[in-house]
Amino acid sequence: MMKYFLFIFSALLLSACWPESFSFRDSGGMPVEWQSFTIQNLENTAPNCPLSFAPRLTEQLKDGVQNNTRLVLNTQQGAGEVNIEGSITTYQVQPVAIQGSDNATSNRLTMSLSLKIKIKAPKEVEWQMVSTRFADFSASANLADVEQKLFAEISEQMVQDLLNKLYSNW
Repeated sequence: MMKYFLFIFSALLLSACWPESFSFRDSGGMPVEWQSFTIQNLENTAPNCPLSFAPRLTEQLKDGVQNNTRLVLNTQQGAGEVNIEGSITTYQVQPVAIQGSDNATSNRLTMSLSLKIKIKAPKEVEWQMVSTRFADFSASANLADVEQKLFAEISEQMVQDLLNKLYSNW
């Protein structure tokens, strides 16, 4: 009698955990209503930031969303279900590894990107996102010589931050 009771109890307990449906098709973490997106050209409001970085980062964000999501780029501004606009707000170099003689052995390039993400469907929502990323480089290196490499590292992380926000609203 105890075996039957245990069996029925286990079956009821497991049935509560059973999924309502399952599929081999991955729908991702984005709502199915999202079909397209737009990204306005980023503004460069950070002092000392090279002027070419804002358009380059805009293109990298577009490529990142197109290559890693099912969303299609809409060329009409504001016409997508997901509309993104923003600016580069911080671009600074600071020493990070000070030695005994007050000389830095390492410097850090820090960039911040502020984005406003307007969602039209399934309901209208507006998200704010700030991504601050950095890359370290040797103090003996000239910033102009390593700036492109550092920008590539930082922008790759910022694209990933945007994807995380779109997939899960982190």
